Amino acid sequence: MLLFKPKSHLGIDLGAGGIKIVELKLEKKRPMLYTYGLTSQMQDVHRLFDVSSKNSPSLLSSDQKNKSVAVAIDPEQVKKYANLVKAICVGARTTSLSATVSLPVSVVFHAVINLPLLKKEELDRVLRAEVKKLLPRPIEDMVLDYQMIKNSPESKTQRVLVNAVPKELVIFYTQVFKLAGIQLESLEPESIALERSLVGRDQSVSMIIDIGAERTNFYIIDQGYAITHHSTEIGGGRLNKILSNILGVKDELVEQLKYDYFGSLLKKNSNSQMTKDKFYGLFSSIVDPIVKEIEYSFEIYLKQTGNEKKRPEKIILTGGGSSMPYLTDFISEKFNIKCYIGDPWGRVVYQESLKPALGKIGPRMSVAVGLALRKLV
Repeated sequence: MLLFKPKSHLGIDLGAGGIKIVELKLEKKRPMLYTYGLTSQMQDVHRLFDVSSKNSPSLLSSDQKNKSVAVAIDPEQVKKYANLVKAICVGARTTSLSATVSLPVSVVFHAVINLPLLKKEELDRVLRAEVKKLLPRPIEDMVLDYQMIKNSPESKTQRVLVNAVPKELVIFYTQVFKLAGIQLESLEPESIALERSLVGRDQSVSMIIDIGAERTNFYIIDQGYAITHHSTEIGGGRLNKILSNILGVKDELVEQLKYDYFGSLLKKNSNSQMTKDKFYGLFSSIVDPIVKEIEYSFEIYLKQTGNEKKRPEKIILTGGGSSMPYLTDFISEKFNIKCYIGDPWGRVVYQESLKPALGKIGPRMSVAVGLALRKLV
């Protein structure tokens, strides 16, 4: 627990589709937007570290794993990302020197583990033994973090939410932000940041779908915890490719034209079923896999002990690809559940004149906003 809350804090999201930075300041006990910045330049930090395979290459040699491993990190990559972060901070005129930073989804091992009720002194030993069986890499190479999930008083088991990341990733981020002149307060999985900015104190069961540049991530949030998580390699990049072919423009122009094209489409045909059908015909290669993954998420969640009679009450879309017209309608009609694009600024005070600009970029900023809120709420 924090003894006091800082006056300002940075949230920095190093996503595949660009770097996003938000600085919030505490004013009259409420988080207020001070500044923000973002890029659309594709990043590769998520490809530097891979936990998906036991045979994935590590940046640490066998004789370095139990020693100082600073030399194992590529200094050019450290310099590259430090300079990018510094440039965005200078452009946005940030003032805070402390930040919470996102961990790429693809490098985070995530699991909910069921254990018998244990005494505190036994929990760590038993938990590590169970996690060791599941990790795709040796547990000695990973940094573990876990949270106890609230159970009903009559429960005879204890559920534990576990996140684990490679040690070299932590070292890499530490070096990047040290060189950038920013104190790295903490590293946090994107799921936690999204829950904080889009769900908040709502204890009902929700699903968050984050449609990023390269992949779409699906989370079911229950009592403030991401109980399930999986992803598919379908993202806004595929949408941009389709639009590039339709509109006959270069890839770098698609991002802006996407808003113009979709915006005019919705204004002219807001109630046209024919337009909906035409849209589905164009983008069914994106919509169908998303629908199938939602079904899969529901199936996995409902099979977990204690969830048999539960069902998500709403589906929240976020990420740069969430602005596809009619996507919320398709999902809502398919599953008979309320579906909408989340507003990460809903828990933040900001100038009314900024509302149009913030609304436009909001889906891309959800993780960064959630990270910045970590120390202020």
